[in-house]
Amino acid sequence: MRYVHAFGDDALGDSDAVGLVERIRSGDVSPAELVEAAIARAEAVNPQLNGLAYRAFDRARAEAAAPRPGYFGGVPTFVKDNVDVAGMPTMQGTDAWQPRAAAADGDFARLYLNTGLVALGKTQLSEFGFSAAAEHPRLGAVRNPWNTDHTAGASSSGSAAFVAAGVVPISHANDGGGSIRIPAACNGLVGLKPSRGRLPLDKDMRAMPVRIVYNGVVTRSVRDTAAFYAEAERIWRNGKLPPVGDVRGPGAQRLRIAVVTQSIAREISTEMRELTLKTAALLEELGHHVDYLDRPPVPARFADDFLLYWALLATALVRGGRRMFGPSFDRSRLDSLTLGLDRHATRRLHKLPLVIARLAGVRRHTERMFRDYDVALTPTLAHDTPPVGHLDPTAGYEQVIERLMDWVAFTPLQNVTGDPAISLPLAESAAGLPVGMMFSAHLGQDARLLELAYELEAAKPWPTITGPR
Repeated sequence: MRYVHAFGDDALGDSDAVGLVERIRSGDVSPAELVEAAIARAEAVNPQLNGLAYRAFDRARAEAAAPRPGYFGGVPTFVKDNVDVAGMPTMQGTDAWQPRAAAADGDFARLYLNTGLVALGKTQLSEFGFSAAAEHPRLGAVRNPWNTDHTAGASSSGSAAFVAAGVVPISHANDGGGSIRIPAACNGLVGLKPSRGRLPLDKDMRAMPVRIVYNGVVTRSVRDTAAFYAEAERIWRNGKLPPVGDVRGPGAQRLRIAVVTQSIAREISTEMRELTLKTAALLEELGHHVDYLDRPPVPARFADDFLLYWALLATALVRGGRRMFGPSFDRSRLDSLTLGLDRHATRRLHKLPLVIARLAGVRRHTERMFRDYDVALTPTLAHDTPPVGHLDPTAGYEQVIERLMDWVAFTPLQNVTGDPAISLPLAESAAGLPVGMMFSAHLGQDARLLELAYELEAAKPWPTITGPR
């Protein structure tokens, strides 16, 4: 097993983001020292992990001299390369057009950087975020720091790899079908996909007929994720949702929890099922009421409907590329997964109105479940983290899409319903890789998931990449 990390005896140490805030306020470290340490760590591990899409190191050094006044003022971070940051290109994980700097921060980056976080640059993702593994045809794969023979997951792959490896304690991620939760599961991190509308979206993501994309973060500790949402809510709040508030520990309420180990239409591995049942047993030990459901509370056609909608997004990008990205756009430089999704959608365009209507109605099914249960538990993914090459986007489309649907069997549901869901690194595979367990709740109940996450983190602390191996 080949593992890579950057933890060491420097200004960052092994502190999480909240710990760094405390150390900055006490005078133990300065933002400039933290940024310099993070730059050194990024340069040390990026040749092995390949998570960096754009370097903005000198800009970060300048910002560290006078960081913005938010809660995280001076803490280093990265931004995923599919949202706009002024002065940085947004390449969406593709080579299909010539890079050009964004003129202004997008809506999410404006909020994110106003928390005081200092961006060192942007992180790599799969092309347009379509795959659950980032394997760029020119740049190569983003690799898992726990074992570089394996994928880091995607699409927020570079962010997750860098947080797990200790380059930064917190990084931007976003999720259109599991892209916060999947890399969190693969890399042993906390990954919360928030409720729909909890955080702002850039204009292109707001234009979708069913808004399936959500911004968020990946972190190594529950308190970092909770602190981010508390600070984000101080800056920007959707008044239509219950507030998250400043969640600092477990809740007292014992929850009614539904456990589902069967995916909608695919078999999951015996190992994932057994690890999920062990997590359910832990919940019972903690006093929660656990019931076991035979199947997810959605129609069997959901997986095919989601795939067609996902493919529609590819068609919009492929067919509208020159308008969106400029005259340098060259569709011949897109990978076979993106082009295959485009073909999948264009052959089925007549079905899309009904598919969109059905997806818009899926939330009724989970609403019924959440009348009886507070939380649902599933594995984040249907089998162990695959090796690099398993989801090679230059392979035949039919092979890649079958493998994707086999692995990513649980996460897309909450993208459609808008419900929050969090992946926690509560298990480990026989191969020694982190395994995520996913908890979902009714729309707006993000705080409930954070309270449960605190409780589980205390009851079963997750392993660290620097621990005994």
